[in-house]
Amino acid sequence: MAIDEKIGQSAPLGATVVDGGVNFSLFSSNATGVELLFFDREDDAHPSRAIALDPVANRTYHYWHVFVPAVRPGQIYAYRVFGPFDPASGLRFDPEKVLLDPYGREVVVPNDYSREAASRQGDNAATAMKSVVVDPASYDWEGDTPLHLPSSRTIIYEMHVRGFTRHPNSGVDERVRGTYAGLVEKIPYLQALGVTAVELLPVFQFDVQACPPGVVNYWGYQPVSFFAPHRAYSSRQQPLGPVSEFRDMVKALHHAGIEVILDVVFNHTAEVGAIGPTIGLRGIDNPTYYVLEDGGAHYADYSGCGNTLNANNPVVRRMIVDSLRYWVTEMHVDGFRFDLASILTRDSTGQVLPNPPVLWDIETDPALAGTKLIAEAWDAAGLYQVGSFIGDAWKEWNGRFRDDCRDFFRCARGSLGRFADRLLGSPEVYGAKGREPEQSVNFVTCHDGFTLNDVVSYERKHNEANGENNRDGADDNRSCNYGVEGPTDDPAVEELRNRQVKNFLAVTMLALGLPMILMGDEVRRTQGGNNNAYCYDNESTWFDWSLLDKHADVHRFVSLLAARRILRDISHEHRRVSLTQLIADAAKAWHGVKLGDPDWGEHSHSIVFTAEMQKEKMLICLILNAYWEPLHFELPSSTGPWRRWIDTSLPTPQDIVEWQKALPVPAGPYRAGPRSVAFLYAVAN
Repeated sequence: MAIDEKIGQSAPLGATVVDGGVNFSLFSSNATGVELLFFDREDDAHPSRAIALDPVANRTYHYWHVFVPAVRPGQIYAYRVFGPFDPASGLRFDPEKVLLDPYGREVVVPNDYSREAASRQGDNAATAMKSVVVDPASYDWEGDTPLHLPSSRTIIYEMHVRGFTRHPNSGVDERVRGTYAGLVEKIPYLQALGVTAVELLPVFQFDVQACPPGVVNYWGYQPVSFFAPHRAYSSRQQPLGPVSEFRDMVKALHHAGIEVILDVVFNHTAEVGAIGPTIGLRGIDNPTYYVLEDGGAHYADYSGCGNTLNANNPVVRRMIVDSLRYWVTEMHVDGFRFDLASILTRDSTGQVLPNPPVLWDIETDPALAGTKLIAEAWDAAGLYQVGSFIGDAWKEWNGRFRDDCRDFFRCARGSLGRFADRLLGSPEVYGAKGREPEQSVNFVTCHDGFTLNDVVSYERKHNEANGENNRDGADDNRSCNYGVEGPTDDPAVEELRNRQVKNFLAVTMLALGLPMILMGDEVRRTQGGNNNAYCYDNESTWFDWSLLDKHADVHRFVSLLAARRILRDISHEHRRVSLTQLIADAAKAWHGVKLGDPDWGEHSHSIVFTAEMQKEKMLICLILNAYWEPLHFELPSSTGPWRRWIDTSLPTPQDIVEWQKALPVPAGPYRAGPRSVAFLYAVAN
């Protein structure tokens, strides 16, 4: 070992800037040797310096460590890890491969990055991704902290960082289109829309080549690092650019009162199965980081992506929690949505644990207190935990809300009872836990599936261009084209589709729970019927800003909905009230065309919900008519006149008005147009 190198210490893991240099620490319980590599440029074929770690002096237990003087932030580095190559036993060491640091805070990507080179024999230094030394303390946050907005006042906007501003008509400076900085330029749009949180599709560094030939991985669900922001989303390509630009984005969003929630992938990595590339974890300690089967010979695949992270292994648990802490404490994010979160309930054999350690580690970590935790409570192997996900603080993507709302508005038989339950926060699903309504994250669309425009424009998926003979993507879309498959010039069909879009947006924003809308649904963005557009980085997936003029009425509708999500106030009026108490209070608030006489039959397609808001001394009446003909509904008596806030059967601007400008409606039964939503209120005189 060179004279200017020192032993270093085992903690913390990763590259830590300290006085006089940088401490490097890497965990590997099965390695026989570790070499730390320094590079001058990301595409160098040979390191400028290589430090072989002594297996005695530079190793404590299973931690390999070294302190290197004079190293500064911005230094590009990587590892080679030595050990047996015995796939039958799960050991896949390959010292020819240059490996990312699992705790690396930033990643550089050569212009000639090659996933294929990381999958075959031979040295891949010139084409390998590499880590970068980062000093988190060097940034001036100017007093910024996570916002901790109450969930009861949260409206989530699920969005893709690149797709939001990449389109040439975005109006964003060409130099920053599709970047964190580009998103900052559009913050006024988000404020005007009324959302209070952005949920960003994966921004952990991912492998864009992890996809079939001829396409790219656009969504980002193929991570290679759990600590580094995705470099391609940064307009600053110098080694330390992405971290600073990401922080600038978070700080700007916070200044605008908007939280940042990250869609995180802790269930698998881009190294996929046995023939996949060796990028990091596989070459560092394969049996520790992945769930293996058949004595280690095969990767368990509960993610549908070729491998499954061994999340409840103590080392991996710590890495996951350390990652979350880092993004909260050093990057100031406000929450996380966990992709295929049910995988985190599985042990090293794939069995489902009654009390998964990693989930309780996350929930009970003091540094994460107040952070929004949202679970996609299912996995690709059939485990479905909506309503039963472990923990007390976790919220859940409510897939049943999506399905039952779609069924109700397409007049599916027997859908009314389920839909009514979803409207009140899904007490059938969540009531037993005694939780607040916001445990249910209500959505009709998300990145995975049809856009809202396509839900009302296509009967079936059209994924032929994906190259998998239309086999990929969900077959159960519960959609309706109303007589024409795809775009149409028929004004009657188009008017009906537009109304149904508003109906879906209305119930999403009005229902009890935490609402989430998909980027572009407010302007009827389309993907041409593709319900699995993960592999397109082009205008078919980007936000088309010309739609803002074309569908200005829908955009206006969403903005006014967001301005006053009145129905949620029934549940708490600024307090937490359990769903059990809520449903008891609302048990007699259902009506049909006649007061107090709801029709819960299998062929019923309309319902009315009324409630009294004592604090405001107000009665509200929500009329939901999915039937294909108009219906007349009796209204409860009130001391003041009934006023109409929303009626989706009316043309804009009568479809929704500013709350204070709602006009009285004539006395007598209210005529609800076919396939419409109406919202009335009466204030006591």
